[in-house]
Order: sequence, then structure tokens, then C-alpha cells
Amino acid sequence: MKADITIPKVENVFLAAIQEWSDDFMENIWNVYLINDSDFKLDSVMVVSKAFGTIDGEMKKTSLLRHAFIEIESVSAVKIEMIEPKVLALNNEFMVTFFIGNTLYDKKFTFRTNTINERATEEVPVLFKNGVVVK
Repeated sequence: MKADITIPKVENVFLAAIQEWSDDFMENIWNVYLINDSDFKLDSVMVVSKAFGTIDGEMKKTSLLRHAFIEIESVSAVKIEMIEPKVLALNNEFMVTFFIGNTLYDKKFTFRTNTINERATEEVPVLFKNGVVVK
């Protein structure tokens, strides 16, 4: 029975954390973007995020945040959320689910503890800004 189930591989869809200036906070903040670098439109996109890990020997976790997008065009990006600076010391996990045509895709993306930092940036496809990419 399990052999009959095909799980499609997510390709050319990934996340990037980009440091940007915020007029609200009057400082640079990290925003997470969903990048669709494929030739296909993503439909009914759902993103669930959380952070978890240990700080000073104590287990910490955040509440779940949910984001929904009706569609994300091919070769485009959409901002998901801002990451609070205190949460950068935790694992930041994003579960992304979407349709391409009638096929359901899902993938878990994780920014590991302290990996979102200026030293780890590279040019992000589609946005052409420096950021931390997780595929």
C-alpha cells in the first residue's frame, strides 16, 4: 500500500531570511520570504512557523504562526513574517504546503540555531538581495 503513494519532491521553492530596515523599529530586522523560483504558480499556500530550542539550559518554544496565500506567481517572492531577534537563538521551523495543479507538495524548512546572521548571507535568487537561504 505504501509503495503506491508517491510523495513529490519540492524543487525551486525555498525560504530566505533577509535583513531589512524597518521604519517601525528604527533598526534592521530579519524578514523571512518564501521564494518561488520555479516555472509554476503555487496555489493555496499555507505556511506554519514555530521556534524551539534551549536557552541557558531551559527549553523554550514559541506559539505557532499560520500564514495563507491564495497564490504565488512563478519566479516571485512573498514576505512571510519578521523574526524577533530573541528567537534567532532558537531553531526556526517553517512547514510549507501548496498545490501545483492538482498535486499537493509540502516541505519543512529549518533555520538552525544562530544560523541567521550577516556572516551567513549569500545572494538570494529572484530578490537579488543578500540573505540566509534554506532549501
